[in-house]
Amino acid sequence: MLALWQARHVARLIDRLPGSPEVELVTIKTEGDRIQDVPLSTVQGKGFFTKEIERALLDRTVDLAVHSLKDLETEMPPGLELPAVLEREDPRDVLIADPGVGVEDLPPRARVGTSSLRRRALLARWRGDLEIAELRGNVPTRIKKLEDGEYDAIVLAAAGVKRLGLEDRIGSYLSADRMLPAVSQGAVAVQARECDERVFRWVKPLEHRDTRQSTTAERALLRRLQGGCQVPVGALATVTSGALELNACVCTVDGTTMVAGREEGAVEQAEQLGVRLAETLMDGGTTAILEGIRARGA
Repeated sequence: MLALWQARHVARLIDRLPGSPEVELVTIKTEGDRIQDVPLSTVQGKGFFTKEIERALLDRTVDLAVHSLKDLETEMPPGLELPAVLEREDPRDVLIADPGVGVEDLPPRARVGTSSLRRRALLARWRGDLEIAELRGNVPTRIKKLEDGEYDAIVLAAAGVKRLGLEDRIGSYLSADRMLPAVSQGAVAVQARECDERVFRWVKPLEHRDTRQSTTAERALLRRLQGGCQVPVGALATVTSGALELNACVCTVDGTTMVAGREEGAVEQAEQLGVRLAETLMDGGTTAILEGIRARGA
């Protein structure tokens, strides 16, 4: 449902451009759509939510693809690139619960649903008494499970909740001071074949420079850490007056150990800044944390 909203949104933006071509939406089911009965943290391999779509691009079945940037591997498959990254929506996580309810307000041993190792780890660090339970499905399905009493609260990305018009279900926004978001959370990217100028003509006007720079720094950090979508890494870069600030952390799943850091620099140095902060975190002990998680299969 969210993927369809994002595709329609890009189609509408292209349609507003003078002389734009007609856009046809093609729905492609991915492995991530089909497999709903296993924890995401146990999934092996790359491109769980994207590989079928990328194959369609390379096969020329479709001309462009729309993704949540946080789902894309930090290394593009040969022959593909990202000609546009759209302006980012709110990158924070939210607690879906009664209005005004925050993590501190949940009762002891409350059952909280999430599919993310990062959220699991940071919630455990925040409230070690909580019961963190696996949660799969699209956004409305997850909210329905909460309404059915399977959970006391659930944690979702603010961006998806807002895009689907479900903002009234948000109990509270989770501060990045406590819950650094996933790399590129809230950003939508357009993927296309390399040097496809026919497509680039209509896609490049959708580019948002600050979002490109901030997510470039975040993705460079994740690439250097050799982390995928399902590792307990949080990162958020912000651009202010030509300067970029990047905050990041890596946390053990039980929340007992966390390594965090911060770097600043010019936006033109986004890639280098992300790599530099990753290496600082590695010196601080993140390599052992991530290797331990991989060895245990999360």
